[in-house]
Amino acid sequence: MINSALTHPESIVVVGASNDIQKPGGKVLKNIIDGGFKGKLFVMNPKESSIQGIKSFASNKEMPAVDLAVIAIAAKYIPELVDALIAENNTRAFIILSAGFSEESEAGKQLETRIVASINQVNGALIGPNCVGILTPHHHSIFTQPIPKLDANGCDFISGSGATACFIMEAGIPNGLSFAHVYSVGNSAQMGVEEVLQYMDETFDPDKDSKVKLLYIETISNPQKLFRHARSLIRKGCKIAAIKAGSSEAGSRAASSHTGALASSDTAVEALFGKAGIVRCSSREELITVASVFMHPEMQGKRIAIITHAGGPAVMLTDALSDGGLEVPAISGKEADVLKEKLFPGSSVNNPIDFLATGTAEQLGTIIEACDKEFDMIDAMIVIFGTPGLFEIFDVYEVLHEKMNSISKPLFPVLPSTLTAAREVDYFLAQGRINFPDEVNLGRALAKVYRTKKSAQSAEKIADIDSKTIRKIIDGAESSYLKPELVSQLLDAAGIARAGEAVAKTQTEALAAAAELGFPLVMKVIGPVHKSDVGGVMLNINSEAAVIAEFDRMINIKDTTSILMQPMLKGTELFAGATKEGNFGHLIFFGLGGIFIEVLKDVASALAPLSAEEAKDMVQSIKSYPIIKGVRGQEGIHEEKLRDILVRLSALLTIAPEIAEMDMNPLLGNAKTVVAVDARIRIEK
Repeated sequence: MINSALTHPESIVVVGASNDIQKPGGKVLKNIIDGGFKGKLFVMNPKESSIQGIKSFASNKEMPAVDLAVIAIAAKYIPELVDALIAENNTRAFIILSAGFSEESEAGKQLETRIVASINQVNGALIGPNCVGILTPHHHSIFTQPIPKLDANGCDFISGSGATACFIMEAGIPNGLSFAHVYSVGNSAQMGVEEVLQYMDETFDPDKDSKVKLLYIETISNPQKLFRHARSLIRKGCKIAAIKAGSSEAGSRAASSHTGALASSDTAVEALFGKAGIVRCSSREELITVASVFMHPEMQGKRIAIITHAGGPAVMLTDALSDGGLEVPAISGKEADVLKEKLFPGSSVNNPIDFLATGTAEQLGTIIEACDKEFDMIDAMIVIFGTPGLFEIFDVYEVLHEKMNSISKPLFPVLPSTLTAAREVDYFLAQGRINFPDEVNLGRALAKVYRTKKSAQSAEKIADIDSKTIRKIIDGAESSYLKPELVSQLLDAAGIARAGEAVAKTQTEALAAAAELGFPLVMKVIGPVHKSDVGGVMLNINSEAAVIAEFDRMINIKDTTSILMQPMLKGTELFAGATKEGNFGHLIFFGLGGIFIEVLKDVASALAPLSAEEAKDMVQSIKSYPIIKGVRGQEGIHEEKLRDILVRLSALLTIAPEIAEMDMNPLLGNAKTVVAVDARIRIEK
């Protein structure tokens, strides 16, 4: 794991160093030298006596002890070298740039496994292999460019791809985005994104460390670790944005339940990020823009003033903000009239505030002051100011910089003239500012940041759940679907209300159940997966004759073992279910029930365990939520009882992690109650 030999080495050896800086071994050595590494620097290359002015050792046996080895030689030689450095040079940290390991072949994977085992035996640290290296204030052990000027207030960036890390820095630096640390983890043989994030969490110093973390992830090997440390950092005041690539699924997956069909690895990633409070991005450009938003003061509301001298970009930005759920409120009243008098005739202060192409730096300052101090309906500002190239606009950007220092509300600058006003933009960036060259990208990023909730609260313990009964049922079950009577017992033990019911295997049992439950009745086949598809559901049965006729028909449907009988209840059909998604744990789903779960796919999902607040968010996030509230004279659904069922479902999954899939479809809800009418549970041990 990460140790001081990796982060603060007093000595470094570059193995495979070269005088040719177009080779990784040559470039990484040059970057370490140019980065001003203050410790002892060694090189190892038996073919050279001196490399870039540093004496070259032919083998490790000639070298003194060294903390960190940066290795750029052929993969087949590395395991033996690592063993020698550990035993003879007391080396405890390694950055392996070389490829040819698990990403290439089974033989390469075996080499990688051997290296990790050796390093683990001495509690050493390994970054890579197949990476570009790491970039810290202490040493620039990276063989690529660009090399940004590191800033403690910049972003900490952890990437599973070295090339992607380079491309993201390449695009962000010209906009003024700065970096504090960069880790490229490559194959993540010992440490991946999760482990580096863990280190940043466990060593976090709020007075010294960056509060912005960027992640590029291709594989989440340990979702729980990622969630735990991301949530911890966010609760400490950090902001995290991440790209999770490789989440699409080619082709469909077989599933025996609604929840199985709804689940996917990407759904799990979305749920994990949402629960932790990570802003999920889909592209390099979006990650850069969200990171740049993070570097500004946080918006305390969603009402934005657009200040511009160009109408078109303001219109496009207004659309982007509105589409994302943010507001561009109208500005009117006495204060607005006072502001308008200070601008040139023809200017508009309605919002967007357009002070024309002839507007001055002084007028821009006046508008910003008014939005900050006079207009209570405004929470943040966006200034769009470019130039056609007729005159220099240094004064405008100077005012912008000065006002950003003095105002209390966030201000985001959109300076689109990156060629025509390149000198002026460079001047603005030199003040430590960040530019958003594209207003639509900014609008979308602001909306995404605003919509991402803070990390979820921990789930509360429910006192009246019968965990002993739940465990007894699960421990006695085999890997299969549970019998209906066991499903009912589990729901009762979890405190999930359900409809009265009986199971009939004969006509006589069906008639007895009808007499006990009363008419009208619902009859459903037990056995077939999708009952309605095979004619296995019959509603509004009102007589004994109908009971006999339907029993005789249904019992002969293929795969039917018995008939479930329930009283006919009234209400809105809802759905709640769960599926176990690998090492992510249980995904819980909620939406409208019946056939609507398949047709509308208006479903909310979250990772267990659920807090009461998360259950509330799930219910209120679906597009069909107005139906739950009650719409156009129809009564709504008892929302508190609905949320309680989701929390109890989550608690059941926590007690019984062997549940692989579970459907409650439908739940029937009305203004007084919510009950489970039908449920299926599959156990996997």
